[in-house]
Amino acid sequence: MEKKILRKHTTIVAVFQAEKEDHIMMKRFLLLVAVSVVVLSISGVAFGAAPFYEGKTIRTIVGLSPGGAFDQFARILSRHMPKYIPGKPTMIIENMTGAGGLIAANYIYKVARPDGLTMGHFSGGLLFAQVLGQQGIEFDARKFGYLGAIHKEDGVFFISKESGITNIDQLMASKALVKLGGVGVGMYSPDGILRVLKATVGLPIQIVAPYKGGAEIRLAVEGGELAGSYLAWDAMKSNWSKRFEAGLASIILQTGPTPLPDLPKVPLAISLAKTEEARQLIDVYVHNNNTFSRPFVIGPGVPPDRKEILKKAFQEAIKDKEFIEEAGKAKLGINPVSGEEMEKAVAGIFKTDPAAVAKLKEILYK
Repeated sequence: MEKKILRKHTTIVAVFQAEKEDHIMMKRFLLLVAVSVVVLSISGVAFGAAPFYEGKTIRTIVGLSPGGAFDQFARILSRHMPKYIPGKPTMIIENMTGAGGLIAANYIYKVARPDGLTMGHFSGGLLFAQVLGQQGIEFDARKFGYLGAIHKEDGVFFISKESGITNIDQLMASKALVKLGGVGVGMYSPDGILRVLKATVGLPIQIVAPYKGGAEIRLAVEGGELAGSYLAWDAMKSNWSKRFEAGLASIILQTGPTPLPDLPKVPLAISLAKTEEARQLIDVYVHNNNTFSRPFVIGPGVPPDRKEILKKAFQEAIKDKEFIEEAGKAKLGINPVSGEEMEKAVAGIFKTDPAAVAKLKEILYK
């Protein structure tokens, strides 16, 4: 009898022990499932984007002509950004010139499919143009997806030796209007900068336009059609360094709030301002423009996962050693702006003082 009770007790204990082990195994299994779900959730963007981008082609629409800094930066980026995109798609460049980049900006916003396969690179001055109500704008700057910028706009005024001018004092003293090249009217850089400084500090200049971009402007200066213009310093170093070294051209003014490291003795545009209004307009229009002057964007409606993949790939690419080396060989500097910084700067221009907006409208459009 006792033996039967003992065997029964032993059986119950064994069954209980087995159930306990099964329960533990089940808990471990459920925990493993939960961890897997979390991992998949965290990695969802990468897992979702890889099959989409694999075998695809991403276009970058550049709003200015081949050969300029906008075009050069986009082409170098296209050779390095794909390796940071899951699926490693091909990237190609399409130049869509016209109206200082406005055609390209409108295309990205209205025409390009919102599938994450089209990027845009155009003059950021167009973003401020919306604040001023410029005609022809068919986008809302606040709704672009901003990937960031490779470099802030560090603009300079350059003058050829043939003009007889070698410094800003000689330009200011000129009795004849000095011909400088532009690409259009209104907000477009360099035209907008030239117009604002002509109005605020009295530059004796005549803007000759339209040229398709910086490359055409430089050719016109070399051919004697123009005395000079205002363009990005990196573009000038990349394309005209030999002319500067030979004394065939000079940098006479820079438009940043502080001097560039390699132009410590070149005067700042704001130093020419004689009134508080002039200083305010230069700060609002010229200095603020530097942050978002060279945006890389995607249109509205691109799925959030693809937007994040492109934004992350952009930021990783511009830190890539090979990208930096190639940009250095082209004498293009890297002073990046994140997508978040750019979004904040764009949002800020819509809060510009109405009086300053009215004055800028008068300068740029009348």
